[in-house]
Amino acid sequence: MVGELVVVERIELAQFGFCFAEVSHTLSSMHQEIILKPAIQLGVVPTHLRFVGALVPDAAGRLPRDGSSVLSVVAGMISLCATSPVRLTCVQVPVFFGTQPNDLRELVVELRALGLDIHFIIMVGGADPLNPADEDAVVAQLVSAAKAAVTHGIRHLSSTSIEEWMSARESMTLVAAITQTVKVHQRVYHEAGLEGSCVENWHIEFLRPGEFKIFTSLELGWAFVSAANKALGKPFFRLLVDAAHCGDSGVSLAENEVLIARIAAAGELGIFHASAMTRRGCLASDDGWISALLTAAARTGALRHVFVEVFDHQDLALERLRQLDPRHGVDTRDGRSYTEVVADGLGEVARRLNQLHIRGILP
Repeated sequence: MVGELVVVERIELAQFGFCFAEVSHTLSSMHQEIILKPAIQLGVVPTHLRFVGALVPDAAGRLPRDGSSVLSVVAGMISLCATSPVRLTCVQVPVFFGTQPNDLRELVVELRALGLDIHFIIMVGGADPLNPADEDAVVAQLVSAAKAAVTHGIRHLSSTSIEEWMSARESMTLVAAITQTVKVHQRVYHEAGLEGSCVENWHIEFLRPGEFKIFTSLELGWAFVSAANKALGKPFFRLLVDAAHCGDSGVSLAENEVLIARIAAAGELGIFHASAMTRRGCLASDDGWISALLTAAARTGALRHVFVEVFDHQDLALERLRQLDPRHGVDTRDGRSYTEVVADGLGEVARRLNQLHIRGILP
């Protein structure tokens, strides 16, 4: 594949001092058949590469590498850029607490060499944002990643840092949950020095029932974002709209469309994730939620970033999710590799964005 050739070229040309970015850009342009017309940033969350084996660092904080010592995420993105029918402009990279600074720096430099604007997704593990006893531990993890974002000139943060993923904790009232999580994120904002920094917005993502207990819908996620911005005195926090979570939230499509308009009117609409509900695989397995909510977001005039997100149905890190809902483990590739599945998704979303532009909905 062309993607494999890129990796080889990068290694062999290193000894001659040639520019990796120029080599990668030349090869990745070979397959670009779609020119994105609207002023939208289009990219991926590289979860199709698997958390275990690509995204999660080892016990020493080292990020996984391929057989040629290239970071697995970088190698995967080189392959995807070479395969995608449309040029990618951005990538959302999960950042785990304890990742070696040199590895994170290398990841940022190499992805930027591919012409990608980098967003950080701050991952929190082993601590519950809703538990006051865990507050310092949660803040420490968030501050570490937020400071790294400032160091590397990252403009957009995202996270699900309002609950612990699939927590066994008993539920609590919405008011208590908002009070505690707003306190946590206010501390991080100040302790990480985000005021006046390069970080423009922090996008908060809610998860579906089972993965979360309280913030399980667009409206409930917005309740936190609205309260956090009110406490801060400006619309720094935004609500990330993931089509999959909206579809699995139990709230109707029409209600979600109305909410998107209201959230945008309040200046609090954030990133859009084009991801198929339940299965989180091929976008063709979605039942219309991606196209409908993408159009709803586009109509607001506030849509800026769209990321295609696909999960590997055999990722070891997602076993608990498959136990929660066996449909999550369905193989939707239909004979393709996951790189090809994501590339097809990028093409589909790019076509939809272009149609929204042609119809005058997107500038």
